[in-house]
Amino acid sequence: MGILFEDTKIGSMELKNRIVMPSIGCFFTDDRLKNFYVERAKGGVGLIFIGPTGIDENEPSYVNIYSDEFIPELKDLSGAVQAYGTKIGLQLWHPGRYSFFPGDHIVSASDIPAPIFTRQRPRALTIPEIEKIEDEFAEGALRTKKAGFNCVEFIAATGYLISQFLSPCTNKRTDRYGGSIEKRMRFLLEIIEKTREKVGDNFPILCRISGNEFVDGGNTLDEQKIIAKALDDAGVDALNVNVGWHESRVDQMSMMVPRGNFIYLAKGIKDVVNIPIIASHRINDPILAENILKEKKADLIAMARPLIADPELPNKAKEGRYDEIRTCIACNQGCFDNVFSGLPITCVVNPAVGNEEEYKIKPVEDPKKVIVVGGGPAGAEAARVAALRGHNVTLYEKDDRLGGQINLISAWPEMEEFANIPRYYLTQLRKNVEIEFGRDVTPDLIMRENPDVVIVATGASPIIPGVPGVDRDNVITAFDILRGREVDGENIVIMGGGGVGCDVALFLAGKGKKVTIVEMLGKVGADIGRTTRWIVKKRIREAKIDIKTGTKAVEIVEGGLIVEEDGKRGFIEGDGIVLSVGTRSNRGLYDALSGKISELYLIGDSSKPRKALDAIREGAEIARQI
Repeated sequence: MGILFEDTKIGSMELKNRIVMPSIGCFFTDDRLKNFYVERAKGGVGLIFIGPTGIDENEPSYVNIYSDEFIPELKDLSGAVQAYGTKIGLQLWHPGRYSFFPGDHIVSASDIPAPIFTRQRPRALTIPEIEKIEDEFAEGALRTKKAGFNCVEFIAATGYLISQFLSPCTNKRTDRYGGSIEKRMRFLLEIIEKTREKVGDNFPILCRISGNEFVDGGNTLDEQKIIAKALDDAGVDALNVNVGWHESRVDQMSMMVPRGNFIYLAKGIKDVVNIPIIASHRINDPILAENILKEKKADLIAMARPLIADPELPNKAKEGRYDEIRTCIACNQGCFDNVFSGLPITCVVNPAVGNEEEYKIKPVEDPKKVIVVGGGPAGAEAARVAALRGHNVTLYEKDDRLGGQINLISAWPEMEEFANIPRYYLTQLRKNVEIEFGRDVTPDLIMRENPDVVIVATGASPIIPGVPGVDRDNVITAFDILRGREVDGENIVIMGGGGVGCDVALFLAGKGKKVTIVEMLGKVGADIGRTTRWIVKKRIREAKIDIKTGTKAVEIVEGGLIVEEDGKRGFIEGDGIVLSVGTRSNRGLYDALSGKISELYLIGDSSKPRKALDAIREGAEIARQI
């Protein structure tokens, strides 16, 4: 690894490498906030941004800088991170019409309501109010410097207040702050000017800008280049190139977006400025990051979710331990699904997020003989942690590989990031866990082994509904499809419109099938996280998949499915019927061992079918108890 770990400079600030952790609304406070970022500093990242940070007492965030009272606690945070050679900055923020809570405080460049969050019509700011907010940004930057931070960043992207001034779709003003792009930039440029007057020439100022807003009537890369050049001329020290707005109907960060998909935006901005450019979005691999730098498409690499997933990513990459990196799979279940619900983040693959101190591995004094049954995510995590604590662990898996249901969904090319979960566990468990593949565990086997602890993580199996005709030859399960079984015919009906049903529908539509989803509830994808659900539903519409909600399957017959909707029966033509109505826990082994093993635990889907996030967390917690 070469360029990624070369030192570099942003203005007067020297960085030990070119990895940047951009601001993400983690919603941690006090020691949880400090411990979270200290863990990333220990892991070797070059620069961390904290935020979004509130500069206006009427629009507070989980971190604030609108008063001197915040300086002591922030100074403690900056010093704790800097102790590991990592530089740290605050990202200053005003939401404008993106305010999270309704009220008279909601303002913007113009009185155009946002299609997300409160959807309340904002009040257009007066010129004195604009000047006051400019001053608040500048004063926040000065407090940032007083709090010992190395730099400051203004969020002029993703649709927040500065973006709302920059964009013609939200700025309809006719005074000196609206109209031409030069006038729309005035708000931001005056913030830069006032900030420089307060912090001096040697305190780096960065801006996070959108490479393309991806909203109707908004700024494209062409306009963003003009903005970038103006910021360069104004003395900004670096630009972090973001993608889109929160309201954009372009998928920016799900695992269905190819890695490095938006690098062209960073490259486009880099071509017109003379200051460092930070590239972001779907860069979860240090080798990809290195190649971006080698090809001179950017100068630094932003990694938020990858460093949530594995704080040690920089150190592991620098040492060539790529197979030990716990790769971010871009599922958004623990991070952005929580961010947009105003909840503290967590992570599917790293349950220690936000609990760094509590989740530290504590060696046991008296090692126990531990058997884990099931190599899905819950069992694998339990085995990993138990072995790290010093227990003697054997894991039995009836299949020939780890992963459980993860292997099914990762078989779909657009979901292949999921395959990083079993890949990581196999690397880890090979170090200190005895793995027995191809073993169908019975109670007798367990009793012969005489373990101190048994952790049952045997997963779940598809529910076969009691619908007449379910045993017909043209009926298969969603699991069968994901295992590679072909479904005959061109017209396919999927019973069940949850996340798995939607995924299978898209998978089959991609093969040219005509697909209909039959769902009893009032909507499909109810169990999909909020940051991904709209993407899946959009893709379903684009694939022309027919959706029948509020519809009950009555009977599977020759040629299709009899259904009932609003008390009326109907018929849906289908050559093949796919069952995707949920799963049922496999707890037979646990029930058979109950009362026979003193320490017996049931985790993951074998306890209750849920998401991988819940399964891995349970495995981590149980292994810390034994």
